[in-house]
Amino acid sequence: MGDIVQIYNDYKDHADFLTVYVREAHPTDEWQMKSNVKDDVCYAQPKTLEQRVAIAKDFTTRFKFPLPFGVDDMSNAADNVYAAWPERLYVIDQTGHVVYRGGMGPFNYKPVEVREWLAAKYGAVKHEAPAAAASTAPSPTPASRTAPPTASAPAPATPATK
Repeated sequence: MGDIVQIYNDYKDHADFLTVYVREAHPTDEWQMKSNVKDDVCYAQPKTLEQRVAIAKDFTTRFKFPLPFGVDDMSNAADNVYAAWPERLYVIDQTGHVVYRGGMGPFNYKPVEVREWLAAKYGAVKHEAPAAAASTAPSPTPASRTAPPTASAPAPATPATK
């Protein structure tokens, strides 16, 4: 999570970012991971949009996640369009074309590739210290309200050029 937050802090003046919460990767009622227990991020797979939004709010608040945040709808429209589960990075240009499609996480989730793309487009930036965390994180909203799940809409953890 830290890498994408640092990229956001470095390039937020050049690119728009959006994180979309899709299906729970390791829910307690399916495939719970020991690391989730250790990090106290244990949730059942949400059955309603309200439950999904509540988990996203908990995440953004507890971890002071600064990126704009959306929530996929219960038909998993964004996940289906972007093959986003469990995590994936995209860059979408000003014309709505995917110009970078990262590999499926966790093993092929490589924020450094997004940084390299942004650096090639905008130039390298020095790592800036993140601003003091806000007392409240941005409130997640259903992705269908922030951007339609189409080829021109941002995808999970998406840096999109301005």
